[in-house]
This record gives sequence, structure tokens and C-alpha cells, in this order.
Amino acid sequence: MSIFDVQGSETETSPLLHETTQTKQKTPLPKLQIGILMLVQMAEPIACMSIYPYINQLIRELDITGGNDAAVGYYAGIIESLFFISESLTVLKWSRLSDRIGRKPVLMIGLFGVGLSMLCFGLSTSFWTLVVSRCICGMLNGNSGVMRSMMGELTDSTNMAQGFALIPITWCFGSFFGFVLGGTLARPQDHWPDLFAGQFWATYPYFLPCAVAASVVSVSFMLVFLLEETLATKRKRYIPSNATGEQLSEEYRSNESPSENMANVPLRSLYIRSIIIPLANQAFLMFLDICIFALMPLFYSTPHYLGGLGFAPQTVGLWMALFGIIDGLFQALFFAKVVDRLGPKRTFYTGISCFIPIMVMFPVMSWLVFSGGADYMVSIALLCQLLLIVAWDISMASILMFITASAPTKNVLGAINGMGQMTVSIARAIGPIFTGSIFAFSKDHNILGGHAVFVVLCIPAVGMLWLASYLPKELQNRDEDE
Repeated sequence: MSIFDVQGSETETSPLLHETTQTKQKTPLPKLQIGILMLVQMAEPIACMSIYPYINQLIRELDITGGNDAAVGYYAGIIESLFFISESLTVLKWSRLSDRIGRKPVLMIGLFGVGLSMLCFGLSTSFWTLVVSRCICGMLNGNSGVMRSMMGELTDSTNMAQGFALIPITWCFGSFFGFVLGGTLARPQDHWPDLFAGQFWATYPYFLPCAVAASVVSVSFMLVFLLEETLATKRKRYIPSNATGEQLSEEYRSNESPSENMANVPLRSLYIRSIIIPLANQAFLMFLDICIFALMPLFYSTPHYLGGLGFAPQTVGLWMALFGIIDGLFQALFFAKVVDRLGPKRTFYTGISCFIPIMVMFPVMSWLVFSGGADYMVSIALLCQLLLIVAWDISMASILMFITASAPTKNVLGAINGMGQMTVSIARAIGPIFTGSIFAFSKDHNILGGHAVFVVLCIPAVGMLWLASYLPKELQNRDEDE
């Protein structure tokens, strides 16, 4: 029996339908294939997050701002947004393509794009070369939607919470390694002058973390060969050599008819309430999430006189790495238990309710720095904020469960996840530019003591609490529909 045959072997009512009284045994996860998939996924956060600890210092050293520290946020926001702008233009096409040619080829193209862009980023010596490298990464990368489709195809409604919990867990651990990598290996000539004394390292002081990240991506590229294809029409099935004509005909019908038809479903037929509501919630969620992660390194690295913490890239990397490891452990140990107890919708509500307290902690830390508070007080406030962000992150896997359950069949998962990733990319493209610009503007003009950005971001957070009320109380039992 293949790993895919396991998923359809149960027919009872899903325990994820929280308010039902029936329960059934969970289908075991196909551990080997999901393990390989998560290792492949880990390369992306390692590569993408490795630039965050040093991006603000890189902008200062390239003299893009003309020495104006308050303007760093504008350019950091532009560079961070460029990936998502370019991704939003192509991600839906990649996801639709994966519905036709299979998931694996699209994954490999995406990984190639990430690796190439990281090498270009490390060799950049001007603002425009940074722009080109981020655009390359975004245009060639449709992996987020494809990986979610693969997870949906490897799970059923009984083990969906366990499976989708692994996506943010993997992202957290990948982010941890990315933050450490970027913070530790940036400017190696300053830390290990005997090993990195050549002119090359003086010219390209941020190439080492980019090269290591690209190497990790190349390993993930090779791991894709070990994955089994999850798209029904591209899966290899065992056919006995003595199979009859009737058996061959049945095999042909099962492989070709339904999936090929569904892969060509017009997108407008998917514009229905049960799909649009989860996708809209995901777009709001990811907009606010990228705003948090744009603010963290920016606030950490901003000098004291502008109300920031004045951290060096190494310190920024270590704090963000600490968040990554705490977040990953929490999601791994408690997410499925929280969903089983509260249900997906209340779990989602719990997570998004943490956003406003997260924003409040930024001016609290700024006040502690200005008032001459002890370093340990700032560290305690920073740790409290990181714990709130960990609680916020339980909403990530929750919304993925709603999106997967909204699919009428597994054969349109690629299209739905492509639609979702396109809207997410647009939201994430707007987020860093929006956040960085308001941060810089409020610092430049001392609006609300330089803290206007935190107040402004609370407005969409309130809107999201309203939008979340339209999510279904129960997850659709997709297994019975198929």
C-alpha cells in the first residue's frame, strides 16, 4: 500500500469538526514523505530570513540614505517588499502549472530561483542590484502554495491539524537558523580576520551568509528527488505485467478523468464565499504578520536617540533566533492540543487577539530606553513581546486548515493555494513598504513621539477580528465530499 492509499482508508466523522460528538481514530501521517517535504521547506526560511539581521546595516553601508538613519526604514521596506511584489505576479501561474505537470517540477524551479537570488544578493554593491536579486527570487518562486497543496494531499480531515502544524513549525526552525546564520556570518572579516582577510570579503562583506544559504537550498533541491509526487494524475501506480485490458482501462480512467478536468476548472468558479472568506482572513493575517517582522529588526537596529534599541546585527540575529526556537517548540508541542481543545476558529481568534498587545510593547521598550531603565528591564519587555508573537503564530496553521477544508476536492488545492498565495504576496508586498514608510515618517516628524506606526497598525487588527467572525464554526469534512 502506498502512502496515498492510507489517506482514503477512513470514512468516519473528523475530530476536527470540533462541535460534533462523534470521534474516530486519526489516520497516521506518512512520516517519511512529510519529513522530506518539511526538510525541503526549511531551506526557504533559512535563505529568506538570513538577510533580516543585517539588511538595515547593509543599506547604511551602501550609503543609499545619504547618512540619514531615519530614512533606512523606507529602503528596507522596499527591498523586503520586492520579493512579494514579484511573487504576486507569478505565484498563481506556478500553482496552476503544478496542477498540470505535478508538484515536484515546480518545487525544483522555485528552489533554483531562491539559490540564484541569494548568490546575487551577496554580490550586490548597489541598491539596484539588491532590487534585481529580490525580484528574481520572487518571480521564480511559487513554492509556498505548492507545499501547502502537497500537505493537503498527504493528509485527510483526521490528521490535518497535525500535518499543517508542521508548516509553521518548520518555518520557525528555519527562521531560527536563518537569523543565526545572517547575524553570525555577516562581515566575517571583522570576526575572523585570519580566515577572511582578502579583498573579496572587504568588497562583499555579506556574501558568506548568502553563499551558505544558497548551499542549504541546493541540498533541498536534491531532496526533492526523494519525494513522491502527490498530484493524482502524476502518481506512479503499480500495474501487474499480466494486467487485463479491463484493469488497464480502469487505471487510465482513475488517473486521467477527474483530476485533469479539475485542473482546468476556471478560476471564477472558485470565487465562492466558503473559499473567499478564509483567503481574505489569510491575507489580513499575513499583512499584519509581515508588518511585525519588518518592525522587529528595524526597531532593534534603530539608534537610541530615535527611540530604538540600537542593537548590532549579531544581537538582532540572536534575539530573532531565540524567537524562532521558542515559537517552533511551542507549535510542535502544543498547537494540535490547543486545536483539539478550542477548535480551529477559537484557536484562530486567540492568536489574532495578541496583535494589539504586541504593538503596545514597542513604545513600552522605547520608554524604558529613554527613561534609563536597566538593561534587564528592556530584556524582560522584549521577551514578553516575543512570547506574545509566539501566541500570535498559532493563527498561522489554523487558517491553513480552513483554506484546505474549503477545497471542494483535493484536485483544486493547487488553484486555491495559488489564489491564496497571490493575495498573501500582495499583502506582504504592501506590508514592509507601508510599515517602513510610516515608521520612518513618524520618526522624522516625531508624530506621537515617533510611535504613530504602532497606533496605525492597530486599525487593520481590529478589522481582522471582525472578518474572522465570518469563518465557519466547523471545518468542512472534505473526505466525505470526495
